[in-house]
Amino acid sequence: MSTLVKRILLGLLGALVALQFFQIDKANPTAPNGQDLIAAVQPPQDVAQLLKDACYDCHSYHTTYPWYANIQPVGWWLKGHVDEGREHLNFSAWTAYDAEKRAHKAEECAEEVEEGHMPLKAYPLTHAEARLTDEQRSRLVTWFSALADDRDISKRIREKAPKKSPGPELQHQDMPTE
Repeated sequence: MSTLVKRILLGLLGALVALQFFQIDKANPTAPNGQDLIAAVQPPQDVAQLLKDACYDCHSYHTTYPWYANIQPVGWWLKGHVDEGREHLNFSAWTAYDAEKRAHKAEECAEEVEEGHMPLKAYPLTHAEARLTDEQRSRLVTWFSALADDRDISKRIREKAPKKSPGPELQHQDMPTE
């Protein structure tokens, strides 16, 4: 190997080492109380888990950075991606969007998941839990579509659940007793 090539490689190695002194800020902002999608909408448990596994790392204030985020410039790329994801859609600030914007965001989510654009192709390579089956993808699309149409399935189920009848001590005087 020529001396020039060795110098160039040594210079590149030195630059790569120097980059490691410039780490990203991995602290998550504090999520505003009561604004989180899962807390506000209370989706079915399976949908909530799919959202956490496949969406929340990039689209909420609940990001868990992988070990390789400590290697620059990879960490910068990840941080930029997360910041961009939160800017476009932030599930931690869901109720801060007005009703029309929430419906539009839910419609976009259904479309992105259905077309296979989300989660991004590279994300499931290092996050096995984000590898969505066709059934899981369909479940998210159906749920987001219902949310977009203000037909929240989980809300309808809760509303149609049989109400517990009050005990005898809570019955109104005019109510017949048996």
